[in-house]
Amino acid sequence: MAAKQGNGNDSETSSRMGVWGWIALVALFGFLGWAIWYAIHAWGVVTGVGLSPAGWVFLVLGVVFTIVVGAGLMGLLFYSSRTGKDF
Repeated sequence: MAAKQGNGNDSETSSRMGVWGWIALVALFGFLGWAIWYAIHAWGVVTGVGLSPAGWVFLVLGVVFTIVVGAGLMGLLFYSSRTGKDF
């Protein structure tokens, strides 16, 4: 029987995050916190600007369309990965 060859995907090594992983995670959460703070700050500064009902409808439709397209593309990515159709 052939010897088992390691391909670097051992569950013991892939389940642990290294120092650079933690640094990246802290940096990403820092960027997220800054973006949320900036959005709240900008929302409070812009007073007196109104949006018509048609504007709200198109804003909501744009957000929903963007989420649907993103989810669809991620679904296609996972599907192609599972069926072996990616390169």
